[in-house]
Amino acid sequence: MTLTPPHSNQPTRIRWRILFLLLLISIVTYIDRVNISVTARHMMPALGLSDLQMGQIFSAFVFGYALFQVPGGWMGDRWGPRRVLTFAVIWWSIFTALTALAPTLPLVNLIGIMGSLAVVRFLIGIGEAAALPNFNRSIANWHPPQERGLGIGITIGGIGIGSALTPPVTAWIMVNYGWQTAFYAAGLLGLVIALLWYWYATDLPRQHPHVNEAEVSIIEGQDQGEDNIQKPERVPWKAILTTPTVWWLTISYTCLGYVAYIYMSWFYLYLVNVRGFAILQGAFFASAPFIAMTIFCPLGGWVTDRLSEKYGINWGRASVGGTGMIMAALFIIIGANVEAPYVAIGFLSLGAGWLYFTVGPFWSATTDLSKPYAGTLSGLMNTGANLGGTLSPTLTPWIADTYGWPVALGLAAIIALIGGMCWFFIRPGLGLKPI
Repeated sequence: MTLTPPHSNQPTRIRWRILFLLLLISIVTYIDRVNISVTARHMMPALGLSDLQMGQIFSAFVFGYALFQVPGGWMGDRWGPRRVLTFAVIWWSIFTALTALAPTLPLVNLIGIMGSLAVVRFLIGIGEAAALPNFNRSIANWHPPQERGLGIGITIGGIGIGSALTPPVTAWIMVNYGWQTAFYAAGLLGLVIALLWYWYATDLPRQHPHVNEAEVSIIEGQDQGEDNIQKPERVPWKAILTTPTVWWLTISYTCLGYVAYIYMSWFYLYLVNVRGFAILQGAFFASAPFIAMTIFCPLGGWVTDRLSEKYGINWGRASVGGTGMIMAALFIIIGANVEAPYVAIGFLSLGAGWLYFTVGPFWSATTDLSKPYAGTLSGLMNTGANLGGTLSPTLTPWIADTYGWPVALGLAAIIALIGGMCWFFIRPGLGLKPI
């Protein structure tokens, strides 16, 4: 592909190549997060682990991931996403590879095999915590306001791609070369993409040798005053914590996280155990919600950008965020109660799609609030999602066993509806509260 010379009057399009690299990192992030759920089938008997112990190993990742969202975002704001993302991807890729060696590490003598695996997964979670806030930091730096919803929608859409690729590829590697090889391969892939990111990316467009002034004007043209401040020295926590929109965003995204983690943890088993699909059938149809996420995520980002451009930031973000969450609630409640299993899959999958239709307005709203602190603010918001995500995988099967799956999924629909109603109070265009 021929690069447009930096002196050309035609704008270069380097920002879209940066976005493609972020998408690759997003896919790797999800591969390294999910591959253990596939290899668990061989790991558990080989290492003598029970279901409960494996669940605790899974939870160790989520704990580290939730705990370091804000620090990961702050580091991106302070030192730039090029260095922070490079370090983070290398960090979690090394520990992904070490997952294969965890049963033989010296740590086993102190805390056992389960403890060693839990520590390694916790450390992977710490590294991955920096990913999404720094995606947001990069998009805030590299894209103008009218492209940020689409940008983060494409990037986080990598979740759907990663979820579709991980089970079959990991299973094939595991069957043919052993479960350990799956972690070595994933770790190596991460290291390659980390080096590619460090080689090509820059923190700011003006730092890139192939970006011309015409593209810089597109990116920076609408940002004024405070929005051009880079690498802030001090986080204005008083302004952040006293701004109502920050709390409404975090509460709403907590609701999204609760519902999203049901799809990630229980949808496959729901299809097999409740809807009566065979194991291979269930595995095939379990990808449907993630395909919907891959489509709806950038679509919602594009729509919120167009509406924000035409009607203003507040209405453009809130209309898409609120509509998506409310539609998700509607489709989930119908899917949970319809008799025909294939129709149920369709409605529940579209429910996941509508849920992720809101990703663009959520993440863009943190940049709208304050571009210099986009990483910190999005890290705070995503902490909420992971608190909700920590609760739902445990609460959902208990409700389902006690009251039935329609009730368990009905509660998820109600929570999605609450998340949608929060958007009536979200005003990102007003910025942070002055201090």
